[in-house]
Amino acid sequence: MPNPTDSRDRLIVALDLPSVAEAEALIDRIGDAATFYKIGYRLGYSGGLALAERLAKAGLKVFIDLKLHDIGNTVEEGVRAVSGLGARFLTVHAYPQTMAAAVRGRGPDLKILAVTVLTSYDDADATEAGYGLPVAALVAKRAAQAREIGIDGIVCSAAEAASVRGIVGPDGLIVTPGIRPAGAEAGDQKRVMTPGQARAAGIDHVVVGRPITGAADPRAVVQSIVSELA
Repeated sequence: MPNPTDSRDRLIVALDLPSVAEAEALIDRIGDAATFYKIGYRLGYSGGLALAERLAKAGLKVFIDLKLHDIGNTVEEGVRAVSGLGARFLTVHAYPQTMAAAVRGRGPDLKILAVTVLTSYDDADATEAGYGLPVAALVAKRAAQAREIGIDGIVCSAAEAASVRGIVGPDGLIVTPGIRPAGAEAGDQKRVMTPGQARAAGIDHVVVGRPITGAADPRAVVQSIVSELA
């Protein structure tokens, strides 16, 4: 299993904030306690892609979470463009055509992560969306397809991590959102674990947003999570 030498690299801080100025202020408050940041839809569409490039040039690691899904050529060219920003990770939805296009478009330093089933989904949500499989089975099917296509890693909930590890093998990355420190509210996540539980389950990287962005002392929260992940 990939094993970061710096335990800080195991935590990806989600910059789920409305503006670049607020994101930069949070990064300043956290300081050297964190090394890896995620930029998703909200910030990405508010100047976050330019911020991603600046962070990468400053030596920080960046995860661009855009969950691409479109016709093959569009995905391929989009991934190729993101490769030029210096990001480490980029997400696509785990549909075979989308994943294959992403593999064609990635640069040598960009790893593609396939989003299996959103952590806000449970079995009832999967049924309502028209899938004929429960969440665990759907995750397993998509993880197997991702490995066959050559995707670098999987985004899944910690609840599926052990089964996914057996599918993607020791070198496949497993990245887990829906991580909540003990005592934190679950919010809209339905399949959650603490950082310590996630690490014990063999997760490579955990993504944490609101427990950090909403904290009075975000640096202290980051340090506590990193300590659990060490």
